Amino acid sequence: MLFSRLSARARLIPVILLALLLGGCSANWGWYVVSPTTTNGLNNLKFLLGGLQYTIALSLTAIAISIVIGLLVALPGISSHRGLRAFNRVYVEIVRAVPILVLILWVYYGLPQMAGIAISVFWAGVIALALSDSAFQAEIFRAGIQSIARGQYEAAHSISLSYRDTMRFVILPQAIRRILPALGNQLVYMLKMSSLVSVIGMQELTRRANELVVTEYRPLEIYTILVLEYLVLILIVSAGVRWLERRMQTDER
Repeated sequence: MLFSRLSARARLIPVILLALLLGGCSANWGWYVVSPTTTNGLNNLKFLLGGLQYTIALSLTAIAISIVIGLLVALPGISSHRGLRAFNRVYVEIVRAVPILVLILWVYYGLPQMAGIAISVFWAGVIALALSDSAFQAEIFRAGIQSIARGQYEAAHSISLSYRDTMRFVILPQAIRRILPALGNQLVYMLKMSSLVSVIGMQELTRRANELVVTEYRPLEIYTILVLEYLVLILIVSAGVRWLERRMQTDER
């Protein structure tokens, strides 16, 4: 079944390439705006690629914060205390119910007025993305921790490990190995959702592409380059996550 699916997808590749080639021959396409062979095209490419560092910095900072918050929210979810479990459920349901674009706008425009603080575009994006993702991270960590056999807790208790040390040295290392693919998916998700921060003026990949479209009036070519940028970036991240997953499985053996 898997082989047949891969074969079917492989047969689609020549069709897609043929369509792209035929489209590229159309007189309506203006690849000169992003052609490295011309001065203007090279400058446009450099301008587009200049947003890459902001996309990566925004995504990595947000995912790091969301992992920490998610773990802190997940621990009450596995507690025997009813009130702590209720806190976990309320937090997860409320945060997951708010669309990420709405959260970005609220953090950037609403939070400074409510808290009386000044906040930059970068940190507004980080806070919004981290809060939104933390609810998903909490569920991932909760499922990973609960998947560890009860005997691991009993073994840790038998050698007088505290709850903190049990989580730190016994439970979490095993849980992280199991949830690593899910964490990798969330990083990919974060890279894609970072494009929404362009609505508040963040100079990341999507924002720069939008600005270039306004000046060059060639949306098809420019957004095609934008798609390729995200495609290459996410493929690299996915390959890195798979490598790390194989490395951790090897260490476990």
